[in-house]
Amino acid sequence: MPTPHNSAEKGRVARTVLMPGDPLRARFIAETYLENPVEFNRVRGMLGYTGSYKGKPVSVMGSGMGMPSIGIYSYELFAEYGVEAIIRVGSAGGYSEGLKLYDVILATEAYSESSFARCQGGFSGDRIAPDGELCARLRESAARLGHPVVEGAIHSSDVFYYADPAPGVEPYWKKVSREQGCLGVEMESFALFHNARATGKKAACLVTVSDMIEGGQATSADERERGLTRMMEIALGAL
Repeated sequence: MPTPHNSAEKGRVARTVLMPGDPLRARFIAETYLENPVEFNRVRGMLGYTGSYKGKPVSVMGSGMGMPSIGIYSYELFAEYGVEAIIRVGSAGGYSEGLKLYDVILATEAYSESSFARCQGGFSGDRIAPDGELCARLRESAARLGHPVVEGAIHSSDVFYYADPAPGVEPYWKKVSREQGCLGVEMESFALFHNARATGKKAACLVTVSDMIEGGQATSADERERGLTRMMEIALGAL
């Protein structure tokens, strides 16, 4: 039976799902890489497709922005549609001075101040790791394709627009980068990793640096939709 947020019938979603935040990026992946993609969802504009990649079944579906949104869609995929693994393929703001635009980060941990995991299932920690075996497959795929990846912790934030700090006060992002060792910031992985743990499934995260928090370097919306291909190819190569 369909859910309130997904009109797919059971059996229409593959066991592995690639999940960008932007539903238009989901459509781009389906149309660019998948063989015989079939749309299975457009409720609330959250596009989802199932096809195959080099003969292997795979689905791709948008998650929307933020932990509440990916929390809904990923939980339903895990709990209602029999999905075994979700790979987030998203964008991130770079914290580390060693990063540059279009670098691909393989998240080894998601740090967050969010109450999502505590409210959903009583988890009291502020760091959650992805599935190790799935990360190993992504690492192997990147090496096989010759696509370099940077590995490290990622900050999953509930806030996109932070208030300017008072004069002489360290910006919050610098504090998180320094104290928590986070390479960059996005808004979804902590909830995805928690839902995978809560349902006994697998999750991992690849993000491409789309802007640098300090310095003003940034990509356009069109570049983010269509220009993050190395990350997409790594994820598909891990099937």
